[in-house]
Amino acid sequence: MVSYKPNRILVQEQSWADPATHKILGRLPGIETTTVHDLDTRCFDPGIASDTGSYAKNTLILMRYPGRFLKSCQGSGAEICCNYFVVSYAWNCHLECTYCVLQSYLSNEALVVCTNIDDLLLDVRNTLEQAPDRTFRIGTGELADSLALDHITHYSQPLVILFASIPNGILELKTKSVQIDNLEHLDHRGHTVISWSMNSIDICRTEERKAATFEERLAAAVRCQEWGYRLGFHFDPIIYYGGWEDGYREAVKELFRAVNPARVAWISLGTLRFPPHLRELVHERFPKSRVPCGEFVPGHHGKDRYFRPVREEMYRKMRSWIHADAPEVFVYLCMENRLVWEQSFGGAPCDTSDLSNQLDSRVFPA
Repeated sequence: MVSYKPNRILVQEQSWADPATHKILGRLPGIETTTVHDLDTRCFDPGIASDTGSYAKNTLILMRYPGRFLKSCQGSGAEICCNYFVVSYAWNCHLECTYCVLQSYLSNEALVVCTNIDDLLLDVRNTLEQAPDRTFRIGTGELADSLALDHITHYSQPLVILFASIPNGILELKTKSVQIDNLEHLDHRGHTVISWSMNSIDICRTEERKAATFEERLAAAVRCQEWGYRLGFHFDPIIYYGGWEDGYREAVKELFRAVNPARVAWISLGTLRFPPHLRELVHERFPKSRVPCGEFVPGHHGKDRYFRPVREEMYRKMRSWIHADAPEVFVYLCMENRLVWEQSFGGAPCDTSDLSNQLDSRVFPA
């Protein structure tokens, strides 16, 4: 894995008031640091057009986020959503996966870390305490890898400690990294799931080249398992290519040779999907990538994806391979509608609440 270290740091003037700013800079000695007095934070909000590429990924920006941190996951209406919530304290990623939607979704290439982490923690605590009869599953990996910058931020520690103190909160840290040292010795009380985005070994090697290797991710998962954490795995995106069946079957077998199925909270499955313009961008940036190859059809949410029968075959086989090695592991689909669930799994959750309750029960058994 390539560990992130910026060449320069830009600090929004207001961020100097945050203790996190000084701690982060203390972990990055000797790097040129500039205070920015007129940083337009809108330029770093997802989806807002700006001077794309005006900052390279070797630039780290420390800034205060002015809005609410806790938001509902942007599931589309036709899919069976899992009722997930997200908090984003960083934007962008240096791991350079060829298929990453962030390269077309975010309006600037710089890596951004929000320094008002105390506001995030307060937002989460207040929201969950106001709804004590509801369970919240909350992830941090929507706009950045949950742990790839943790050697710089150490944000995993206050988050895990916070969720350990809230009875109705489940934290999921989703990563392709092995930056897990800060998780050791934390009293997580079973409220944190450490998850890895997985793929076939071949796809990990060719399309996720700066991320931790498949073997490194499994070794990190074993360590977290030994520390008492429950584990999650997300085979998303599953990519259709010649030999995909052998590749993903091998990945499943290797996964369960390494980890104890009883410690796995869930495994999600999702196939490759991307905005139409991302295909051209991938061709330009990664000319040897296999990701743009294949036949795609427009989905109702504006993203291109594989034909439904292809997706159903992939899901059906993946689930059968998982259950051959780990019959009790809960497997679910991400961003798929009821018909795909029924054709792939032979049934579907009743609705969003049903799927959400099934996932919650994997961490908080009745």
